[in-house]
Amino acid sequence: MKVIRGAFGGGGGSSKPRVPEEENDSLSSVQFATVLDAISEGEIEGIEGGAKGVYLDGTPLQDGAGKNNFTGYTLTTRDGTQAQSYISDRAGVESEKNVGLAVVKATPITRQITDTEVDRVRVTLQIPALQNVEDDGDIRGTSVQIKIHRQHNSGGFELVVNDTINGKTSSSYQKDYMIPLIAGRGFPVDIKVERVTDDSTSQRLANATNWSSYTEIIDEKLRYPNTALSFLKLDSRQFSNIPSRKYLVRGIKVKVPHNATVDTTTHIGRITYAGLFNGTLGAATFTNDPAWLLFALLTDTRWGAGIPESNLDVFDFYNVSVYCNQLVPDGKGGQEPRFSCNMVLNTRKEVYSAIQELTSLFRGIAYYGAGTLVLNQDKPTDSRYQLGPSNVIGGDFVYAGSALKTRHTCATVAYQSYEQLGEVLFEYVELADQVAKYGVVNKEVRAIGCYSQGQAHRLGKWLLLTEAKLTQTVSFGVSAESGLVLRPGIVVDIADPVKAGTRRSGRISSATLNSITVDSSADLSVSLTSSPTITAMMPDGLVETRTISSITDRVITVGANFSQVPKSQSVYLIQTSDIQSNQFRILSVAESDDSTFAVTAIEYNETIYDAVEQDLDFTQRDITNLTDAPGAPTNISGSEFLYQRGQSVLAGFSLAWTAPSRGVNFYIVKYRIDSDNFEQIETAAPEVTLRSLRAGTLDVKVQAFNFLGKGGAIANAQFTLEGKTAPPGNVQNLSIEPISANSARLKWDQTVDLDVKVGGKVHVRHSSLTNGTGTFSNSVDLINAIAGASTDVVVPLLEGEYILKFADDGGRLSTSETSVLVDVPDSVGQLLALTHREDQESPPFPGTKTNCFFLSTETALTLEGDGLIDDVVDFDALPTIDFLGNVKSSGTYLFQDTLDLGIAFSSIEMRRHMVTRGFFPSDFIDGRTALIDTWEDIDGGVIQNINAELYARSTNDDPSGSPTYGDWIPFNNGSFKGRAFQFKAELTSNKIDENILIDQVGYQVLVNPRVDQIHTAIASGTSTKSVTFQKPFFVGTATAGGANAYLPSVGVVVQNLGNGERVNISNVSATGFDLDILDAGGSNVNRNFTYAANGYGRGV
Repeated sequence: MKVIRGAFGGGGGSSKPRVPEEENDSLSSVQFATVLDAISEGEIEGIEGGAKGVYLDGTPLQDGAGKNNFTGYTLTTRDGTQAQSYISDRAGVESEKNVGLAVVKATPITRQITDTEVDRVRVTLQIPALQNVEDDGDIRGTSVQIKIHRQHNSGGFELVVNDTINGKTSSSYQKDYMIPLIAGRGFPVDIKVERVTDDSTSQRLANATNWSSYTEIIDEKLRYPNTALSFLKLDSRQFSNIPSRKYLVRGIKVKVPHNATVDTTTHIGRITYAGLFNGTLGAATFTNDPAWLLFALLTDTRWGAGIPESNLDVFDFYNVSVYCNQLVPDGKGGQEPRFSCNMVLNTRKEVYSAIQELTSLFRGIAYYGAGTLVLNQDKPTDSRYQLGPSNVIGGDFVYAGSALKTRHTCATVAYQSYEQLGEVLFEYVELADQVAKYGVVNKEVRAIGCYSQGQAHRLGKWLLLTEAKLTQTVSFGVSAESGLVLRPGIVVDIADPVKAGTRRSGRISSATLNSITVDSSADLSVSLTSSPTITAMMPDGLVETRTISSITDRVITVGANFSQVPKSQSVYLIQTSDIQSNQFRILSVAESDDSTFAVTAIEYNETIYDAVEQDLDFTQRDITNLTDAPGAPTNISGSEFLYQRGQSVLAGFSLAWTAPSRGVNFYIVKYRIDSDNFEQIETAAPEVTLRSLRAGTLDVKVQAFNFLGKGGAIANAQFTLEGKTAPPGNVQNLSIEPISANSARLKWDQTVDLDVKVGGKVHVRHSSLTNGTGTFSNSVDLINAIAGASTDVVVPLLEGEYILKFADDGGRLSTSETSVLVDVPDSVGQLLALTHREDQESPPFPGTKTNCFFLSTETALTLEGDGLIDDVVDFDALPTIDFLGNVKSSGTYLFQDTLDLGIAFSSIEMRRHMVTRGFFPSDFIDGRTALIDTWEDIDGGVIQNINAELYARSTNDDPSGSPTYGDWIPFNNGSFKGRAFQFKAELTSNKIDENILIDQVGYQVLVNPRVDQIHTAIASGTSTKSVTFQKPFFVGTATAGGANAYLPSVGVVVQNLGNGERVNISNVSATGFDLDILDAGGSNVNRNFTYAANGYGRGV
């Protein structure tokens, strides 16, 4: 075969040679970075989710579904056990041996390892180039397959690596393979490299494979016992530098009680207990219980303080643990443990500092006493001791309070977030009443070991309430009798007659199981109606409280026997419903040289715990009768009002009352709507304004307080608020003025209702009825509702009744509609080409119905119900079989026929026609069983949540073919473009018991007159002249007036018409006509002419 090639260039054309292409290199040598992280002292539970809990630069190695976010990595972990194995992938002592031989298919290469200390061998293969030159000159990549075999002590080769190197490189490329040697299999070890791919026999194919070297590696074998490790090997191509690492860890294992179970699913790390604790601890496990983490910190000899367990009271830690693990609201609708500890201790600290840091997490206090560490916690605690003038040195109590400037009204609590990978977030907490009274005084707090927003919130609220409510400290001295009993953290009752205004404490002279004789009868008069109780100490040091049944002189008789005879010469305490003891928690007890003890305590109130965790009220104890409580306020009255805030309208209430005659320092007003939680306002005046209310029953409680903070009787009142539920007023002074043939302007007075002006609407509806019977229920929206402050709007000019109502910002409508009736006169000169009504078809409404149907009893189109006939249990109970279930929210009726005008028009006038009404499907007369005299109405109420809209779409195409229609647009009155039109009605109901009936629906087609004329002369020629109009006319169709029913009238003006010559116009159509100018003999003659055609419509 001969190939003839021509020279480039030349006469007729030329072609260029194809330039060969070279594929980019796709192979490159890869480096790996290795990182060994010491995660924690061991043993730990492990990394949460394995690779899912390791984050590189904030991205986990694996996502939640286990899909890798990085490639080419290796993760190896150790949990920090004493006997853990070393990580073999780490660097060791390396010895590289050169090979430098080409590996060919016929001759594999083998090298032997004889050093018995070797743990791994790294085989390095080198490819000088890997590419193939194809027939067309293109240089592409190719592949080569190799295998690596291992043989221990002549025991036979086994395949270790089977790899195909695929890609392209024009320069040298190296690849390493790590071959582990198996311990116990013996030496020597043979490593054989085999080429599987045929050797290249062409200079165009470069795929030679060289065994460059091998490296004998002896691992360091460092186990790092008792240290949790993470070893990462990373493909350096994915990182510009060593990435930051974060680990989600279930941390160090600590010993927990034998009867403990650690939650590993719902509240991870929380401990629950079953049965009684016998004082022994079980196996170590992961937990975030701060009590046992503190115990481990104190006792562990490696990373802790190394305190002997015998020096600690495990029952103290157990009691703290039980309280920490109780579930409390988390502020998000769920529950969580009260206190959890999730923290990293990575700095060396003094033991005391570490203890204080951890105990602060659970509101604890730790101190050394009697050679052991005592652990206490600020939690609900019963009083364990009574103090009064009889057992306090000098009978004196010295009180001190915190300064107002030291009290904070809000707090910003810093805590860490699991979702943000341990980043610090901030929880803002405030006491609204304190902020209102003293302004914003912020306290910044760091929540130690806290990864819970709820726990951070409780910490902030605890600090604020403590500063605001527990402001008092007391100091006093006691003898050894009490000093040896009082310990930091316990709660005591103090009966101070100076504060209480009466004596409520003393010494027990003698006692029996049901009576106590006290040291004095002074001020011992107690009303039995005030629920008096007496508290006394038993011989075993415990205290018991009993109800007082009678007092005779110095003898107090109790209603139920004590468990033991109270201890003589111990202190008793009497409390009543109006005078209670003052409770304090001991902060410090210091012994003096004279064997007396100085004691400091801080105010205690058990209601603070529920106030913090349950958002319940903080209740002050009644501790004095020095000042009688004020009387109850009287004549509580008020009035409702609306006010504007920003773009919203809200309801408010002005409340006032008559103040008690004396002793009032301030009032606390509590109020709520219906069953809401009570809100609270403090005021000095006998009046207050309540805002942001709604309709409902307003419950009000007003209580007066004296200067000591003691409240009097609560006055209650109840009011019924309309809020914004009162309907707005009706539209006033509605009028209409035409603007054009197709539009008009509606005008009315601006609403006087604030909740209509701001956020409200004006609804504009229309009914095609012209007899004045249109209502809001039997009309449909003409336009979208407009702003409530509006006073006018431009609307399509339609015949019928325009109906308006105001709607407030809650959607409530005016009680009555306001309307204006319009009778549009017939258009002069227009052609009414078509009047079409779907309801006049036979059968009525023959089009396509979706979620709607023709209701024959009402001769109207209506929405379906959503029920199924199979769901009906009792057919006799149905008011009508036509509707089952609730009314569907929407339905569509598509007109049966398409309107075809024959040709496309640039402007055609159309008017809609629609008559509707509303009804209650479930309120047929047949469905009413009560006597007609008991009916409140015949019509079933006002219907105003229904609507129907008419839509149209058009096309310029022949509808009998494959037309392309435009979008559906709302159809009122106006000019439209197109040849063919389709129509549909959309029925809607916003209430399941209200439905709409479309009685009449249709449209009219009106065509404007038009003159088509030419003033420039046209030559007729010597044969029939066909003239085309500049734009086609509407001439009628079979469905619109009749075919050719409206042909244009054509007149011509002929110039220089000769004697006997005549004009003949024929074949008049929508697009033109034929013209013959004939002489006397009937032959065509050429004359110039102009024409004018009068018809309807303007085609495109």
